[in-house]
Amino acid sequence: MSKANYIMIGGFLGAGKTTAILKLARRLRGSGLRVGLITNDQSYGLVDSALLRSRGFPVEEITGGCFCCKFNSLLEASKRLSVAARPEAFIAEPVGSCTDLKATVSYPLRRMYGDSFRIAPLSVLVDPLRALRILGLEEGRAFSSKVLYVYRKQLEEAETIVINKADLLAPDRLECLRSVLASEHPQAEIFVISARNGNGLEPWFDRILGRELGSVNAPELDYELYAEGEALLGWLNCTVLLSGSAAFDGNALLCDLAHRIGRGLLAGDYEVAHLKMTLSPDEDGGDIGVCNLVRGDAEPEQSHRLQAPLERGELILNLRAESDPEELRGIVLRSLQESAVRAGGVDARIEHMEHFRPARPVPTHRMAGLQEQAKDGGEIFQNQDGSGA
Repeated sequence: MSKANYIMIGGFLGAGKTTAILKLARRLRGSGLRVGLITNDQSYGLVDSALLRSRGFPVEEITGGCFCCKFNSLLEASKRLSVAARPEAFIAEPVGSCTDLKATVSYPLRRMYGDSFRIAPLSVLVDPLRALRILGLEEGRAFSSKVLYVYRKQLEEAETIVINKADLLAPDRLECLRSVLASEHPQAEIFVISARNGNGLEPWFDRILGRELGSVNAPELDYELYAEGEALLGWLNCTVLLSGSAAFDGNALLCDLAHRIGRGLLAGDYEVAHLKMTLSPDEDGGDIGVCNLVRGDAEPEQSHRLQAPLERGELILNLRAESDPEELRGIVLRSLQESAVRAGGVDARIEHMEHFRPARPVPTHRMAGLQEQAKDGGEIFQNQDGSGA
């Protein structure tokens, strides 16, 4: 029995992982392979799942924690996809605030389930404008030091660092970023792409499809600092049913709502990690509008536009920002009410809302990588204190 490819694409919130995954899934399907997608979040009601399903791909959603803490759920999701769609390739998108993925997901999968999966090299995507600021190459809004610890640890474990959204930078700025990343992270191969435009994708795809996960030791990680950094990010997911007495412009509503939330965050001096929303009309299951805001001083971007006005639809909103979750709730509720009025008196009924800080990550397994002291020459388990298990 042939092994299925297991491809994990990580990166910080707002790096464009979902767009890149969609392009890879289409490429694999175009070559005749069956594809299954696995999304991940601290809560449920994911924009990513809604978007990927709207494009006709089978999707499993793992909620309530990162892949590292929900390792068994990841395996169950793979089994459900295998029954429903028999994928020859699994593409997994971890939570954007998660790190230590090689040690807690990739190495355990290879060690325990290597007969079933061929594990691809770990890719980490970066938003170039955010990366320039975090690396100290340009001025601009950024996160506190503990959040940046998580960001930098993602880069440390990457086997391929993928600079996404290359169309946003002039060549000299892009080359400066590429050069610094290559210098600071010699363990990784650097790729430059625009997932949105499709530029530069093939060399990266060929790399992760043509090779397997390496065996370099996973970076050291201070789990206390990691937990503190992740917990500084407020998390809000909500699902809202929208209905109007007449057809309304869903694209305009999405953009207006994103602007209002963005202004509310700036007014509170909160830095947004990622705001993403989908709006799906009841009348047409194949149509969808998608809007993103990925930096506090950026403009909202609508990556998918609804084809026609709608009278009823489902809005899914996911917001991550360095802020108290209760503040996020107030900003979202006010903005939603104002946007609904502006759209012509649209009724906005909240079906689900959850706002919180992520809990401390506690991996199911942790394997450091190849260790000289491991008698079998393979990966070894480690406890949180670093001792062998």
